[in-house]
Amino acid sequence: MQNILNAWFVQGMIKATTDAWLKGWDERNGGNLTLRLDAHDLAPYEADFHAVPRYIALSQPMPLLANTAFIVTGSGKFFRNVQLDPTANLGVVKVDSDGAGYHILWGLTDEAVPTSELPSHFLSHCSRIQATGGKDRVIMHCHATNLIALTYVLENDTDIITRYLWEGSTECLVVFPDGVGILPWMVPGTDEIGAATAHEMTKHSLVLWPFHGVFGSGPTLDEAFGLIDTAEKSAEVLVKVISMGGMKQTISRDELIALGKRFGVTPRASALEIKK
Repeated sequence: MQNILNAWFVQGMIKATTDAWLKGWDERNGGNLTLRLDAHDLAPYEADFHAVPRYIALSQPMPLLANTAFIVTGSGKFFRNVQLDPTANLGVVKVDSDGAGYHILWGLTDEAVPTSELPSHFLSHCSRIQATGGKDRVIMHCHATNLIALTYVLENDTDIITRYLWEGSTECLVVFPDGVGILPWMVPGTDEIGAATAHEMTKHSLVLWPFHGVFGSGPTLDEAFGLIDTAEKSAEVLVKVISMGGMKQTISRDELIALGKRFGVTPRASALEIKK
């Protein structure tokens, strides 16, 4: 009999949460991660499901996600502990047939519940399903140190943040040509910030919450993690450059255009036109 602890999606969540902890992005219970699953992903492991799955109503219905399953991190759980006890810190949930709530099929033992950011995740999943034709399956939220730092010193504007990050590391334009969305500061864990994030996720795979953290999406755990990792590396370079007195030279607009042509991506036009 197959054990769900050996499933690719449980092992993937263990690796992603451990890697994020080691990066310093997820102190204490900071950060959350969700991965959309298909029926065939779960079919071999139904024997491991709870005999009586708990039901939790959603604060707003999610009909687009009806009958869809996810593996999620738990509320108040530490990323550093997922590797030690996946069953306590992760859970598999399935949205019901009308999208009004979900059942906890596995994990989240001792009455634990999914991350408080689950509404934000679910709304962003809806946006990315529509934006990518169902390709994107992962939403990751973490407290990437240097990206947070930049929101204190750069104007919190999508095009300005995007342009700086493109210039901070050559690969950024290739990895996120659609740029980086950014919100005003908002109270986390609310439907309001979830809706605002989801709106930005219709246009961007990466969204910054100023003075707080970042949301990233992707088709796989590796892709979502790598997206944030790439932006964070650029932010680290920029933090050092700004600390040394600012740029004396940088990648030019024409060079950014040439980079996009070489790798077959279309950079966000308004970010190319920014005069810094």
